[in-house]
Amino acid sequence: MTKPAPPRRAIVHKTKTIFGVAMTKTILITGGSRGIGRATAVLFARKGWNVAISFVGNQESADQTCAMCERAGFTGNAFARKCDVRDENSVADFFAAAHERFGPLDGVVNNAGIVAPKSSLADMDIDRMKAVFDTNVLGAYLVAREAARMLSSGGALVNVSSVAAKLGSPDEYVDYAGSKGAVDTLTIGLAKELGPKGIRVNAVRPGIIDTEIHASVGRPERVKELGQACALGRAGAADEVAQSIYWLISDDASYVTGSILDVSGGR
Repeated sequence: MTKPAPPRRAIVHKTKTIFGVAMTKTILITGGSRGIGRATAVLFARKGWNVAISFVGNQESADQTCAMCERAGFTGNAFARKCDVRDENSVADFFAAAHERFGPLDGVVNNAGIVAPKSSLADMDIDRMKAVFDTNVLGAYLVAREAARMLSSGGALVNVSSVAAKLGSPDEYVDYAGSKGAVDTLTIGLAKELGPKGIRVNAVRPGIIDTEIHASVGRPERVKELGQACALGRAGAADEVAQSIYWLISDDASYVTGSILDVSGGR
């Protein structure tokens, strides 16, 4: 005999009050089609938020994230839009589309980024370095600039950096490490700019996280190899980073700004 499906868990919408009207809170996430971005999107949906995600190339994967958000939250709570973070007009259009769909933004997760295959700096060509810095630095700054324009008092921005910023990633990805160092500096400076407006700015620095980014540059074994070297003896999960991002956006972190939180298993 087939057992009946368990009842769907009731979702409590995360709301704010504007002019006496209760509205569901909205989070915007760049790079939300996979990995940490996807895990973060689904977590916010589960917590009752509207979710706007961007993708750069894989529409199918982005649509899958939206479907996961709807299953975790409620129908119509998520949408995806193609956005090239290196293009200021594309970034502005994404923010405008999210505002048009859901109303004012309450939080932004500045997550889009790339990494290139393992290499020493001496062997890196200029095209590779430009690609990494254009996306991870210029792109991060353009997204943060739009967040500074669109968020209001009570809003929060979380930048996704990397523990590579303090380790340097020698003989692997010093270009990537340097780009994330710029994100750390952006976080510190922008927190001081926006603090008087009631907007908080923080960052997370993930360590070895078990996502497909390692396989995408030809090193799927890196997760196991370096995870074992962490103090906790394992790689992290994207969900664990998402939990830290959610806390920094949430009101539970209302007196936290300009902070960079390592989510690295002690690496």
